[in-house]
Amino acid sequence: MSGQSLHTMGQQHGRRSWAEPWKIKMVEPLKMTTREERVSALEEAGYNTFLLRSDDVYIDLLTDSGTSAMSDRQWAGMMLGDEAYAGSRNFYRLEAAVQRFYGYRHILPTHQGRGAEHLISQTLITTGDHVPGNMYFTTTRLHQELAGATFHDVIIDEAHDPLSQHPFKGDVDLVKVQQLIDEVGAERIPYLSLAGTVNMAGGQPVSMANVRELRALCDANGIRLMLDATRMVENALFIQEREEGYAHTPIAEILLEFCSYTDGAWMSAKKDNLVNIGGWLAVNDRELFDELRNLVVVYEGLHTYGGLAGRDMEALAIGIEESVSDEHVRSRVGQVRYLGELLQEWDVPIVEPIGGHAIFLDARRFYPHLEQDLFPAQTLAAALYLDSGIRSMERGIASAGRNAQTGDHNRPKLELTRLTVPRRVYTQAHMDVVAESVKACFDARAEARGLEMVYEPRYLRFFQARFSPL
Repeated sequence: MSGQSLHTMGQQHGRRSWAEPWKIKMVEPLKMTTREERVSALEEAGYNTFLLRSDDVYIDLLTDSGTSAMSDRQWAGMMLGDEAYAGSRNFYRLEAAVQRFYGYRHILPTHQGRGAEHLISQTLITTGDHVPGNMYFTTTRLHQELAGATFHDVIIDEAHDPLSQHPFKGDVDLVKVQQLIDEVGAERIPYLSLAGTVNMAGGQPVSMANVRELRALCDANGIRLMLDATRMVENALFIQEREEGYAHTPIAEILLEFCSYTDGAWMSAKKDNLVNIGGWLAVNDRELFDELRNLVVVYEGLHTYGGLAGRDMEALAIGIEESVSDEHVRSRVGQVRYLGELLQEWDVPIVEPIGGHAIFLDARRFYPHLEQDLFPAQTLAAALYLDSGIRSMERGIASAGRNAQTGDHNRPKLELTRLTVPRRVYTQAHMDVVAESVKACFDARAEARGLEMVYEPRYLRFFQARFSPL
């Protein structure tokens, strides 16, 4: 099934349907709402899908963070939680799982991914530093900036083009990195921030060849290479499908090799690792680990629980092992592709190639008559909810925030509305419903008038901002 469309597979030799590699043991009823109820709910939420109550949502594609379904093995593992304050046996299970599948020597649990981002930023960054990365992520960049650094986007130019068919649009442009080194000096670059399946670019992967080249460049200049491993399992599937020499290499081996070229990683375990809460930070350098282990006590908890209960760490250890199954990863990414291919059949504008965790609707092409300052991606998220009760999220000008120097909006080239598919939660029938709702919004696109922001928080405004229709 690797590399083959779920929507078309089997047509060469008669119909052979595809199904998820799991069966349903328990169900959660979903609430169906009327349009009148959705109008009221959206007005109360200030046209921000983050502020909707989950009881008012039918199909929730806001995020894949902490929304996946845990397995029976994970739920059983939670009953084995050792809730000792220090030295929980579940920590050592988690430590062994990270060492086995990601290959790093020293591990710290954190309450979630941004806890790990905060620790590494506070430990490595000093005021005036510069951190290059393959496109920003909201919380990552903010932690780097709060620690005193300036973020520099060094992703390849193709990543900013939603129609580019480059197979690895998450790759770093080494020329851009070298230019930054020449400009500010390697000593002012504490680490290069590399993310797998770059979220803000549409879930686009990084190639193995690129991380090897980055390793050599960083070694030549004495710069650490740190990995955001949040969706590296999905990234490994794209390497298996698209990069020469990896077609028959298991996902677990690809993941381990990729991580071997980096000095450490932070992880939001709420994504690839299949748990509802948790994260971890891992490094190879013992001296750096000692600093991080001391700091984790200040902000998270003791170094053997880091803000997590023992039962959470047990579920996480099991989730790591389940996440690297080839069948699981193909099913997970395959469901995203199924949705994307339905939309492509109807000429709905999306980011291409289809990414790993979500379909990104291109709001610029969806609403060509709306200026970016009218928040077209936020407008589309609101329209989709009104149509069917489906919750998506904005990844455009609202998420990009403001320029610290000028106070004006940051205006990213990509103005996207993200349909994020949780792991092991929805069926293909749900994806059909989603696609048809998007199509209905696309057919009515000329009616959109945009939004204005009427309340703006200081940090990460997209989470809590409020809007009003124009």
